[in-house]
Amino acid sequence: MSRVISIMNQKGGVGKTTTSVNLSSAIATLNKNVILIDLDPQGNATSGLGVDKKTLDRTIFDALTDESTFLSTLLPTPLEGLRISPSNSDLLAAEFHFSTQEQGKLYLKSALSRFFWSTSSHEQPDFVFIDCPPSLGQLTINAILASDAILIPVQCEYYALEGLTEIISSASMIRENFNRCLSLEGILLTMADRRLNLSQQVEEDIRNAYGDKVFESVIYRSVRISEAPSHGLPILLYDPNSSGALSYLNLAKEVIENEKKSAGAWPFRSSC
Repeated sequence: MSRVISIMNQKGGVGKTTTSVNLSSAIATLNKNVILIDLDPQGNATSGLGVDKKTLDRTIFDALTDESTFLSTLLPTPLEGLRISPSNSDLLAAEFHFSTQEQGKLYLKSALSRFFWSTSSHEQPDFVFIDCPPSLGQLTINAILASDAILIPVQCEYYALEGLTEIISSASMIRENFNRCLSLEGILLTMADRRLNLSQQVEEDIRNAYGDKVFESVIYRSVRISEAPSHGLPILLYDPNSSGALSYLNLAKEVIENEKKSAGAWPFRSSC
C-alpha cells in the first residue's frame, strides 16, 4: 500500500520544499515508485524539478476541483520513478473554494482515494509526498487529512523548539478531530551549521525533547543544495557526490526503514 506523507511547517524558510524535492528524489533512486504533490501555490517544488509552471495544462488544483483526475495531472521528472502533480498560482483560489464547501477539508483525500482505487496494486506508488504551504490553512489541512504521517523540517535556530511545539500541538488537534490514525514520521533538523554553537545547542535541545522522533540525518547548510533548484534539478542529479546529496540519501533510508517497522506513533496521544 502507498504511504502518504505530508511535509509541513507553519513557518516558511525552513527547508520544507527543499526537503520535499530532495527526499522524494532520493527515495526514487532507491528503486521506489514515488509521487510528489506540490500543494504550495508558489509552485517551487514544481520548478525545482524542472517543470515550467507557467505552461501547465493541468495542476493539482484541477484534481481538487474535479476538473481532471489526479492521474492526469502527473508529469515525469528528471528522475525515473518520480512523478509530480504540479502547482502554480491557480492554487490560490483553492483556499476560498474549500472554505465555501461542506466537504472542503477532504478534497485531496477524495482525489487520492479515487486514484488508488482506479490503479492496480503494482502501478501504485510506494510513497506519496505532499509539499504543504507555510501555513495551517485549508490546503495544509487537506494534506494532513489525506496523510498517513507528517514530516516536520525544523531549522536549527533560536525559536525552533517553541515553533515545533506549536506545530505539533496544531497537528494534534486536527488528528484528534479528523484523522486519528495520523502518525509522526519524524522531525528533520535543517540548515544546521557545524561552526555555530547555537546550531549545536538547538539540535541537542530538540533531541532531548523528542528523542527518537528526530531523524538521525541532519541537513547542513550547503551552497550546492541552494543552487540546485535554479537548474531544475534535485541535489542528487545536480551534484550527486556532495554532502547534501549524501544527507538526503541517508534520510531516505531512514524513512524507508520507518515503513518497515511501522514507526511513527503520535508523541502526545496514543497511536491509532
